Amino acid sequence: MIVFRLITNGLCDASESLQINLLHTENPTEGGVVLMEPRPRIRHYTTSPWKHCIHLTLLMVQLSLPQVGASCRILRCNSDFVAATLDLGSSSMEGGGGAGPGGAALSREAVNAGYCSALRSYAMCTKRMARACRGDLAYHSAVQGIEDLLIQHRCPRAGPTAQPRPLPQGTLSGDFCLYERSFNNTEGRAPEYLHCSVFGDPHIRTFSHDFQTCAIQGAWPLVDNEYLYIQATSSPTREGTHSTALTKITIIFKNMRQCIDQQLYQAELDNVPAAFADGSVSSGERQGHHSLTVWTQSPGQHAEIRAAHIGTVLVVRQSGHSLGLSIRSPRAIVNAFGPEQDLQLCVWGCPLSQRLNMLHPPPPDPSLSSIGAHSHCAALLPARDVYYQACVFDLTSSGDLNSSMAAVSALQDARNMIPDRERIHLLPVASSVQHLARLDLTMQLTLLSMLGILARV
Repeated sequence: MIVFRLITNGLCDASESLQINLLHTENPTEGGVVLMEPRPRIRHYTTSPWKHCIHLTLLMVQLSLPQVGASCRILRCNSDFVAATLDLGSSSMEGGGGAGPGGAALSREAVNAGYCSALRSYAMCTKRMARACRGDLAYHSAVQGIEDLLIQHRCPRAGPTAQPRPLPQGTLSGDFCLYERSFNNTEGRAPEYLHCSVFGDPHIRTFSHDFQTCAIQGAWPLVDNEYLYIQATSSPTREGTHSTALTKITIIFKNMRQCIDQQLYQAELDNVPAAFADGSVSSGERQGHHSLTVWTQSPGQHAEIRAAHIGTVLVVRQSGHSLGLSIRSPRAIVNAFGPEQDLQLCVWGCPLSQRLNMLHPPPPDPSLSSIGAHSHCAALLPARDVYYQACVFDLTSSGDLNSSMAAVSALQDARNMIPDRERIHLLPVASSVQHLARLDLTMQLTLLSMLGILARV
């Protein structure tokens, strides 16, 4: 216990430049706000030094004992605390506020008060676990870490606690936590499903069938709605190259009292578990079925999560030295978000400043010729679609033959998740034309509005 306190205190004191991302978004690039008209504004997120201490403490707690007994649910307390801080936004490094509901700025004092509320809830959760977690190292480390953080941030012992997220209304009917059955009963038809995938260097296929290659690094949210939060972290593969890879995927299934308590899933490079963070493989048992289940066909390399209460399927894979994620979710679930949830790569794609031209990959790795990349990918992916182009891009930029399997796996998931066979294969030229058409329409509307203003003058 003394060693744990010394480690965390020492690291927190030296964390002015430390970048720890735990379920929070941060934009690794410099620059101003990116506007994506007519889409909502995208904010750039940063993380304050004192906030790193909170995340570092949680990380040390989880690393201190990865395997926690089924009766001691300390990891549930950890994930509840993380989820309670998601809506606070991030305090600006320059002293500005974070983003509150509706995009309103919060002062540093307001953000700190919110974290104090979350810490008090965290403390209450550990107290409820006291009997089951007696003698558990991770539990006692968490308790001591909370005490240190309460003192560090001068949090009153008494005060408000973080409230659970409001329960989304109007989607589920009755007590059946089965989205498809409920939707069919109320609408008289099957739901419309949307597909998103992220893989490789990374490439993103959005819910609206846009295909983009991104230069993003760091942690970015893929999905953020009333039911689900998904974050992916991209890191450089090696020095001296432009190649990046997905190294971490975090999924939070948000609390829905009729069906599930909040559940957390995390996968990292070379560790794709077939279980949630608390060690369970199913959750939310109601009337003989489970709302959440996890299974694998390749331990350590593949995990499929089925969320019956929201009709959603998620597939996490490791291909070569990168992770990939494929999602199939109903349109009503995908669109269940508010204006403050304005950064979702699966919904709007990458910011314009972060997009790369997939048809012109970075300078090739000397160990592999461009002709070799085309031949190798053509043998795996005969159709010259975006998945073929993504394969060539990854192989050319990384020089790793195993990187080609990311596009192969993503295509296989698309075949399994997209009912319309004609929409599986996207052509790069068609995607470019659609993008130019959107730009032309925007320019025409801008010119018309300017003419209108001049006419009034």
